[in-house]
Amino acid sequence: MRKLSLAALCLFFNLIVKAQDKAPAYPLITHDAYFSIWSFGDGLNQSVTKHWTGREQSLLGIIKVDGKFYRFLGEESKTFTEILPAADASKYQASYSFDKPEAGWENNSYNDNAWKRADAPFGDDNSAKTKWNSDDLYFRRTFNLTHVSAAKKYLKLNHDDNVIVYLNGKVIYKKNGWVSDYIYLPIEDGILKTGKNVLAIHCKNTAGGRHLDAGIVEEDADHVKIPPATQTNVSIEATTTKYTFNCGSVELQVSFTSPLLLNDIKLTARPISYINYTVKSTDTRAHSVDLFFGASSSLAVNTPNQSVSAWKSSKNNLSILKTGTVEQPVLKKRGDDLRIDWGYLYVAVPARFNATQFIATQNESLKSFVGSRYPTPTQVLNSKNLNLSSIIPFGSVSSTPVDKYMMLGYDDLKSVEYFGEKLQPVWRLSGSQQFEDQLAEANAQYPSLKTSCATFDAQLYADAEKAGGKEYADMCKLAYRQAIAAHKILYAPNGDILFLSKENFSNGSINTVDVTYPSAPQFLVYNPELLKGMLNGIFYYSESGKWKKPFAAHDLGTYPLANGQTYGEDMPVEEAGNMIILTAAIARAEGNAKYAAKHWEVMSVWANYLLREGFDPANQLCTDDFAGHLARNSNLSVKAIVALGAYAQMAQLLGKADVAAKYRTAALQMAQNWMKLADDGDHYALTFNNKNTWSQKYNLVWDKLLKLDLFPKALYKKEINFYLTKQKDFGLPLDSRRTYTKSDWIMWTATLADNDADFQKFVTPIYRFATETESKVPLSDWHETTNGKMTGFQARSVVGGYFIKMLADKWNIK
Repeated sequence: MRKLSLAALCLFFNLIVKAQDKAPAYPLITHDAYFSIWSFGDGLNQSVTKHWTGREQSLLGIIKVDGKFYRFLGEESKTFTEILPAADASKYQASYSFDKPEAGWENNSYNDNAWKRADAPFGDDNSAKTKWNSDDLYFRRTFNLTHVSAAKKYLKLNHDDNVIVYLNGKVIYKKNGWVSDYIYLPIEDGILKTGKNVLAIHCKNTAGGRHLDAGIVEEDADHVKIPPATQTNVSIEATTTKYTFNCGSVELQVSFTSPLLLNDIKLTARPISYINYTVKSTDTRAHSVDLFFGASSSLAVNTPNQSVSAWKSSKNNLSILKTGTVEQPVLKKRGDDLRIDWGYLYVAVPARFNATQFIATQNESLKSFVGSRYPTPTQVLNSKNLNLSSIIPFGSVSSTPVDKYMMLGYDDLKSVEYFGEKLQPVWRLSGSQQFEDQLAEANAQYPSLKTSCATFDAQLYADAEKAGGKEYADMCKLAYRQAIAAHKILYAPNGDILFLSKENFSNGSINTVDVTYPSAPQFLVYNPELLKGMLNGIFYYSESGKWKKPFAAHDLGTYPLANGQTYGEDMPVEEAGNMIILTAAIARAEGNAKYAAKHWEVMSVWANYLLREGFDPANQLCTDDFAGHLARNSNLSVKAIVALGAYAQMAQLLGKADVAAKYRTAALQMAQNWMKLADDGDHYALTFNNKNTWSQKYNLVWDKLLKLDLFPKALYKKEINFYLTKQKDFGLPLDSRRTYTKSDWIMWTATLADNDADFQKFVTPIYRFATETESKVPLSDWHETTNGKMTGFQARSVVGGYFIKMLADKWNIK
């Protein structure tokens, strides 16, 4: 009997575990490249919540049940006291040399009087106080301590590139590579001492930029720590992430909903998310419950040292907290690994919930909650590291669930600079110009939106499961918010919709065409107007005469400045092919070629370029340049051929029979020649001139989806059969040069399969990557197939490409 009970218990436990969704990181607040907060790794309360770049943007949630406290959201942020301030905290000088010094230079006894002294940080960018342009930098800081406390000490370091760090002559850190921000590294007890100490660093530049700044801090001793609640479940849906916790004798459900319903562009563009709390007793007794939520001002800064202000107010039956930087440098920074430092974060709670709101640091806020004594100021000006705190009373809670919610919103004031004009967010273009009124509208709509989101989530999953099975459906629901939140919806001065991507964790480009191309299927499924918004800016760039080359631009600039291409190298065949194919996809989705007619003149220029240069491409950049450039790239050639076939198809729809005949004939002839040149026996080669190689020919998928019939179905089958012999544990490699892959392209390749069994063979390994990878960041699309680790990229929009099988199903493509 005892064994049976144990077995039953184990079975129950396994069922519970399997019910939980797994992801490398979990979307919480997802709107655009700046307002995007995630829980990295498993367990909502196991780490501080972060911006998609990995920078801490703390959301903290604590529930009090009968006087006991349980932390369910995030982790308390560590706070530090500077022992030896770095340059972001206080101005300092260090001794330095660009020439290799004598042996023993790192020791306390070394005499550095002959070295130069100058202000830190050292580097070759605008943040550097002292310019460093050589290969090597040798750095020394001598300091005295009158007392060494028992608190934990950390090296505070920001370096680019390789470093060796010594403290009192002992190596305490060594790394090849660079970091993008300050890191905090524990210092072994006993190394720091009273009296004289020396921090010495050798930093070596290997490529790219140079930077060095360093100090020492200690962890604050009075840090409030709240024990974690027990997380029992997590589920991810397209618009909502839901967690369940045991908190003593109370069950708490927390749902994060970003209502990104793509059929409603205005709603999708409104940067307001909901956090819903449902509380009920798990025994027969009633329990007293209060809930604390805190949002850090780090959500409104690029770096933690930036000064902020915060305000408390009430309007439209809402209790409101607001914070933003003092400086407000609107659209002054561009680049990849950046957070927004202009505009304002809002936390709003319906007044009927009788929330208590206040402003303090996070640690002081926790002390206030524990002690039930709350700060009263309605504003805090020119401070740092503030916390917007709300306490929502639930009163006496029984087995009947009690449901309350709050809203997080971000007013960015101006969103993007577009060819010299600063564009306003969509919500400012009509109606009230006050963000508080947007919060009021969102509050009024919440009951209906909650239902609409649940209905949409269920329908998306059902459609995805029908198209590709359960694992495929799980991948689609994980990708949905990520793909949208790497964009910004706007309107151009001429009224065109813009849906501008940020090339996350790549180079920060805005509106990159070869990022648009893989992400397009999601938007073709749910709203082709948004795909037009991804193409409109590129069309305008050429049609206005600002871009004069006979092929499409790579990008419109570096996010958030869309003033013209900033990428240093063109992708002629890649981007011309992408633009034509996607315009044809819009025609297929809408059942007419009106959008193509609008841009026919410039597309004709690009088609003529592909006719001349596309079949046997010269040595040029393409989207899969990770292992280097290629001449005679067969997959790139497929793109050109398919694009010409698509151009002919659109010409036919527009009644241009002669044009259609010319380009279709050319595309068919190219396809025949391609099969001869690329033939490598049981598959087709990576390049025309290099046999015994192979690559994923994912561009063929548009021949299938657009029903161009340029290539025979037997060719698809031949490639699929070959690919299945090359599978690794975590997916099909991109090509024969390396073992890494791109999961978006695998989904496209898999869609070439003519049966579900083969499709599943491609999906299962990348599903395994998504659920088992050790790389705990928002889903990467570039990973290693042998061990499931991220190679690069995270939180990118290209995962919208997973929806290509759903698109094929919608278009009834078998």
